[in-house]
Amino acid sequence: MITLFLMPNCALATDKQQKQLIETYYEDMTGDGVKEKIELFGVRFAKDTTYYKDIFITITSHTKEWKINYGGGYSPQLEFIDINHDHINDILFQSDPGGSGVLRNTRISTLKHGEVQDIPLPSQHVTGVFKDHFQIELRITPLKPKIIDISHHKADYIRLDIYNKEEKLLKRNMIPLIDPTTYFKPIPISKEKGFGLKSLQQINGAYQADYLGTVETLWYFENESWVILKTGWKAK
Repeated sequence: MITLFLMPNCALATDKQQKQLIETYYEDMTGDGVKEKIELFGVRFAKDTTYYKDIFITITSHTKEWKINYGGGYSPQLEFIDINHDHINDILFQSDPGGSGVLRNTRISTLKHGEVQDIPLPSQHVTGVFKDHFQIELRITPLKPKIIDISHHKADYIRLDIYNKEEKLLKRNMIPLIDPTTYFKPIPISKEKGFGLKSLQQINGAYQADYLGTVETLWYFENESWVILKTGWKAK
């Protein structure tokens, strides 16, 4: 006689046990003058780690509940700011994906017509090309092209056969490493205009350790799109 033992759903039980309430907020998310309850939850990857494999929030009103999933990360944070300037709070979520640098997981959400909608993050057109004499020509919209000196690592570039000792570029298709824009910070523009976003985009040479500088841009959301108020290059 064979006896079958039915095991409990351990995965579901474990997830339920690991679910942790990180913080509770009360904000008016619908514009009706009544504050909703926003709860930030995380499910740890393991008991001895600070990394959350799953981060999400629930928004509860007196008639409805919404849920927004954010994926994994460290140190999740919420800010409630009117980014799209409709006089209703939006949710700016950020978490640390781990690793070095200023990288952040960022998402902006809003409740519109009773549904969760995302506000797209701004994106800037930045390109670059290597030139003779240990230089990079960097193009940052809407600025004029900028010449960046990379001679501080000339020995490495010669060793990698990117340049020769006569400072001639050997690999004509070389382009710098341009990181995606992954850091955003709310910035007050004025009392009348409200908040904008400051973004940072890191630029490196031919390899990640050759940090050259950062594109810093101030954005404002207007007419359902992002406009650049100010942008510039900050060398390392």
